[in-house]
Amino acid sequence: MTESFGTRLTAAVAARGGLCVGIDPHPRLLADWGLPFDAAGLERFALTCVEAFADEVSVVKPQSAFFEAHGARGIAVLERVISQSRQAGSLVLLDVKRGDVGSTMAAYAAAYLGDSSPLAADAITLSPYLGLAALEPALELAERTGRGVFLLALTSNPDGATVQRAVTGDGHSVAQRIAHAAGRRNAGVRPLGSVGLVVGATTHDATLDLSGVNGPILAPGLGAQGATVADLRHVFGAVLPSVLPVSAREILRHGPEPAALRSAALATRDAVAALLTDTSTDASTRA
Repeated sequence: MTESFGTRLTAAVAARGGLCVGIDPHPRLLADWGLPFDAAGLERFALTCVEAFADEVSVVKPQSAFFEAHGARGIAVLERVISQSRQAGSLVLLDVKRGDVGSTMAAYAAAYLGDSSPLAADAITLSPYLGLAALEPALELAERTGRGVFLLALTSNPDGATVQRAVTGDGHSVAQRIAHAAGRRNAGVRPLGSVGLVVGATTHDATLDLSGVNGPILAPGLGAQGATVADLRHVFGAVLPSVLPVSAREILRHGPEPAALRSAALATRDAVAALLTDTSTDASTRA
């Protein structure tokens, strides 16, 4: 890839709006769509999602675990989802949440960030909770191949706060240290760095300073998890223009008809765009 992920994401959002749609073939959703919980049902579900909105939204986010649950046939479907989504013009953020040490982390990096891998996506999620240094193989390979990573920082699951909000010896929370690390990686990069954070749209921590990240902030939680588009302004404030909100089940529940899925995705995308427009207008008025 000749351009960095941050550059490509900026262009995609400008062209298609700032929304990431999750492709989560949860067993309950397959049942709601009248599909069997097997590889054939998985394939029908996932490729219907690609057909419905991969040519409309800037980013799609397949949840790798739901594909892995079906073994080799599920991984083959995931490869098709990645390939066909990118052919349709969408960036693919693969939600794998990998985090390990040494040669194991290097192998994960090669699987999801290496140019020769059929599972390589435009970006992946990473867990930094074995230490940020452990992620170096992924961070380095992502930089070399023009891909992106999103580090889990402040997630919406209640137990996450035990670790993520814990205060370290320097007086900063663990989440803040991760934000600082991303900012150091992205320092001076324009228009946007390629090391992002995951910060739940249902969370709010007034002490978490995201102003120096200079990278994308993935915000899962719209819809089924309880967050609304209007909540984004309260949670993210001044960094809202860098936020990439995620909606999955709230959109996917409109299946299995592709037209209904597409309409739901576009309605959410337009609501996010309206919020950003209002934010820009407010800033211009204050100026």
